[in-house]
Amino acid sequence: MATTDIKLVRKRSPEIVYRPPRKEDGADVWRLIQSCEPLDENSLYCNLLQCDHFGDTCIAAERTSDGALVGWVSAYLLPDEDDTLFVWQVAVDKSVQGMGVGKKLLAALLDREACENVQALKTTITSDNKASWGLFSSLARKRGGELSHEPYFRKDAHFDGKHATEHMVTIRFTEDASDELRGNWMSLREAGEARSDDAA
Repeated sequence: MATTDIKLVRKRSPEIVYRPPRKEDGADVWRLIQSCEPLDENSLYCNLLQCDHFGDTCIAAERTSDGALVGWVSAYLLPDEDDTLFVWQVAVDKSVQGMGVGKKLLAALLDREACENVQALKTTITSDNKASWGLFSSLARKRGGELSHEPYFRKDAHFDGKHATEHMVTIRFTEDASDELRGNWMSLREAGEARSDDAA
């Protein structure tokens, strides 16, 4: 009986940089979110303001081969709890899904100077969004956080029956995990200062 050799070809992951957004990214963010169901679409102006006013707590993933924006996280520090980061949306382009881009976006964001004092992360997720539950459960495990959740924005009371109930998910980082976040930021700052000294 003839045999056929089957070669498994692994898809090479593209090189992606994780960076603060620029005003010029607004339209690309808007288009990305439109393509990522079931995310709620916002106005282009809203995404533009996120890039411009909240750049310290938002992050973009850019594919270096073509400059395409393939990932996005919008987030902000709660006005009355500046040690709590609220993640609004996580969007990953279909072309790079399954490559850990969402996890890397959140990790890079938490390592930012703006998140140096973050003790907790919050987000809202509908009960049927398995991808988001998996993403934030994984983040909690990796960062040594304790995850809890409860119904928050309810279908009838808040969405007039037009949207599924959103559960408030809270990840509280342990003291050791919070110290690690600060340590990561200090290491990044020192590395940046070292590069500046070398360039001088």
